[in-house]
This record gives sequence, structure tokens and C-alpha cells, in this order.
Amino acid sequence: MPDRNIEFGRYGASGVKGHEAVARQLDALANFIATPVSQRRGLLARLHYLTRTDRARQAAREVGLTVSDRTIKAWLEGRRSPSKKNLQAIEVAYRSVRRHNVARYLLARLNRQGRGTRVEFHPLNQSQVPRPRQRALSFRTLNVRHWDRIVEAWANDDDEALDQAWVSDAVVDLGSEWGQYEYVTTIGFAA
Repeated sequence: MPDRNIEFGRYGASGVKGHEAVARQLDALANFIATPVSQRRGLLARLHYLTRTDRARQAAREVGLTVSDRTIKAWLEGRRSPSKKNLQAIEVAYRSVRRHNVARYLLARLNRQGRGTRVEFHPLNQSQVPRPRQRALSFRTLNVRHWDRIVEAWANDDDEALDQAWVSDAVVDLGSEWGQYEYVTTIGFAA
């Protein structure tokens, strides 16, 4: 794998790992609540999402929101406010539960009954690299047909598994020059 034997950015190139760009794009498709958890409206929206069903409450507890139902009720009624630590736990729990809830939908949307989704690879930024060291990189597209492991790793918030799945299920299909697209400016797909 190219990332094991090169020093990315040594000559001034900038970009992000491809799996990080994919995770950002999947997060955008998940439609998280835009209002920050620190504002009352954002807090209430997240608490309602996490407490509307018993399954959601259980999932929130499994990922670290361990306050009592009485405390959550007090937060919802405005009689008490959560601490910064609890606000962070609410945000982490919300994002984790939301990812698991939309994963099945996103998987069906991205796989499109075996037709897959077209992915755009925008190459890394070489504007700060000295001219003799720049590589000829171009914009590439690829139709990714197997999203199962990618979406599963994203839903579990497993960065290492997402990297492995992205490289083995998508990037290697670019052919012999797949290593040039391990780091990118952005990854784009519209599902």
C-alpha cells in the first residue's frame, strides 16, 4: 500500500485520505441536525431523537449516554442543563445512533440494486509543490458497486476498517495508478 512507504506532504502537497473524504460525504448524506448541541434547540432535537423509542434509548446507552431517564426528562423540560461532558456524550450518542439508523437506507441508495454509484476523485492539491516534483494527476471517476463494508465501517465509526474497505472495494479499481488517489482533495458522489 502506498501510504506505508511514502511521506505524504513532504514536498508541500495537501489533501486528505480518501476514506476520510468518503466519511465526510456519508455524514453529509446522513443529514445530521445542523443546530449545535450547545443551543437549546439542538439539544432538544437530539434528546427527542435519542428518546423517542426504547430501541433508540438502548442504543444511546450502549454508546455512552448513561444518565437516568429522570435527568433526561429534566433536560427536556428545561429544569436542568447538561454539563459540557454530558453535552459531548449526547452528541456522540446522537451521531452514532443516527449513523446506524440511516446505514441501511444509504446502503440501498448507494448500491442501487447492483448498479452502484459514480464516485469522483479530485486529486490532491500540488500548488505548493516545486514544479520538478509535481506529478501529472487528473480528475477520475469510477462506478463503485459494493458499498456494504464501506457503509458498515462508517456506521461503526471504525476508521481503520473504513480505510481498508475503501481501498480494497473501491480505489484499487482505478488500476495501476490507484496509489495516486489514496490522498485526495475531495471525493464526490451523489446518491
